[in-house]
Amino acid sequence: MNNEDFHLAKRKYVLGGAAVLIVVVYIIRLFVLQMTSDDYKIRADSNALMHHVLFPARGAITDRNGKLLVYNQPAYDITVVMQEQIGVDTLDLCESLGIDTAWYNRRMAEIKDRRRNPGYSRYTQQLFMSQLSVEEFSNFQEKLFRFPGFYIQKRSIRQYAYPYAAHILGDIGEVNPSDIKEDDYYRMGDYIGKQGVECSYEKQLRGIKGSEILLRDVHGRIKGRYQNGLFDQQPTPGKNITLSIDVELQKLGERLMQGKLGSIVAIEPSTGEILCMVTSPTYDPRTMVGRQRGKKHQELSHDPMKPLLNRAIMGTYPPGSTFKTSQALTFLQEGIITPETAYPCSHGFRFGSLKVGCHGHGSPLSLIPAIGTSCNGYFCWGLYNMFNNRKNYHTVQEAMTTWKDYMVSMGFGYRLGVDLPGEKRGMIPNADFYDKAYKGSWNGLTVISISIGQGEVTLTPLQIANLCATIANRGWFITPHIVKEIQDDQIDSIYTQRRHTMVSPANYEVICSGMQRAVEGGTCRSAYTTQYVTCGKTGTAQNRGHDHSVFMGFAPRENPQIAIAVYVENGGWGATYGVPIGALMMEQFINGQLSPASEAKAEVFANRTINYGDYVR
Repeated sequence: MNNEDFHLAKRKYVLGGAAVLIVVVYIIRLFVLQMTSDDYKIRADSNALMHHVLFPARGAITDRNGKLLVYNQPAYDITVVMQEQIGVDTLDLCESLGIDTAWYNRRMAEIKDRRRNPGYSRYTQQLFMSQLSVEEFSNFQEKLFRFPGFYIQKRSIRQYAYPYAAHILGDIGEVNPSDIKEDDYYRMGDYIGKQGVECSYEKQLRGIKGSEILLRDVHGRIKGRYQNGLFDQQPTPGKNITLSIDVELQKLGERLMQGKLGSIVAIEPSTGEILCMVTSPTYDPRTMVGRQRGKKHQELSHDPMKPLLNRAIMGTYPPGSTFKTSQALTFLQEGIITPETAYPCSHGFRFGSLKVGCHGHGSPLSLIPAIGTSCNGYFCWGLYNMFNNRKNYHTVQEAMTTWKDYMVSMGFGYRLGVDLPGEKRGMIPNADFYDKAYKGSWNGLTVISISIGQGEVTLTPLQIANLCATIANRGWFITPHIVKEIQDDQIDSIYTQRRHTMVSPANYEVICSGMQRAVEGGTCRSAYTTQYVTCGKTGTAQNRGHDHSVFMGFAPRENPQIAIAVYVENGGWGATYGVPIGALMMEQFINGQLSPASEAKAEVFANRTINYGDYVR
């Protein structure tokens, strides 16, 4: 074969290979277009059909007595199909909607940003503007024909019946990219629960979206439903939820805490249901709706008093003398003391140069009067004798671990598991903590302040209320929860199961007697009433500024209906604010109303404020 023939043969193979390659490329491209890409299908469908999302009604929320707290009102969104809105007079559009061109341009850029809007397609409806009022909707609807590609979509907006319980109820806001990434239910412009029950029960409240397919003519005008709605899907409404709170009790609590920082938590001991959860300062949930939500949220977030902070579950505080009840239970169960064991108190606990002060009362005294008078010396001696008992514990670390295990069994040191977002765990130190802090050289005297709820110990107001509920139940509790019932569903089993502590019921009876003594002749005298037997315990938690005023109590002693914790920051003695506020709350729940005398007292405390100056927590 000569060179000319060789080159001709080579050229033939090259041309043949190129032809085969082109055919393969076309086949692959056809496969991609027909089998793996919806691009052309979307274009074709969008010319004739419009897929319109039907949003479900969000579930309503009521209180334990059936009073409506949260419901829905009609609202309207404006959507845009980017492929169709080309050539729209943007100045006219902005003027009609009361927006400026900067807002318009920013919103259009957000819609097209696939990082913020992963499901973006220029052929499908995208949210442009949300939550128009009925009046705004009516005005814009008259001009809608001038803006091709823009549509109106009916939605609903949350409405709050009362100006109370903002931190319990929470609010809803527009989804962010992470919400969309985590759950493919959502698209840009959808709404999701942001805080409170709206957040923690989002999946139950939101319902299931529906859809309808609308037929369009060549000019894009809606001509009716495709095949008479044969392929439409109706939305499924969200489930209604009944909360455990009593809105009248919540109302009184928020009224009494006006002008103060702190919290009130009340629990029904037999069920673990939260009867009220007050945090102060608070805000009106009715202001956190509609397009003004973002502005209002930003305003609240910059308030130095932090009204967005749910102090009931996020605030961690020294529990003060309320913690002494847990110490007495531990000492009794471990055999460190008996109810008759007496310890001296000479205006406090003294050991060498160490002194923990105490107010004046009789000495020596046994356990029940020690609880009644809130004796610091008694509980310091109890902890000292436990941590230095080498018969029961080989080392102080072993004693500390035993002590810590009792505290954990009572619900301290870890999150209780309330059905609200953001709960903090508080602090219960362990042996490792002190080994690191003191390089292994420490003893009961080193950590003596934990016996009276000071030092490194911190609890949330919810944990203090739960301690009180556990005492009322004589040694068990059900995880506190805010939701009582879910329509056609069951609440989580953790909110129905009893959790037992490491202490026997008999030892709890001793503590109940001490708490009854505190009300009938001790530090809680202002909580006394002849209508029922009340058990209580004050706390005065030391602080860098003024002491915190703390109270926990339950009533009646037998078959208790309510257990409560009151925590007033910088309120001074527990008897100053904690006890009278707690007593009023218990009376309201047990009797259903306040007596005229109690109402007069409530008015005094509602108008009594604490000057926090430049306080920032």
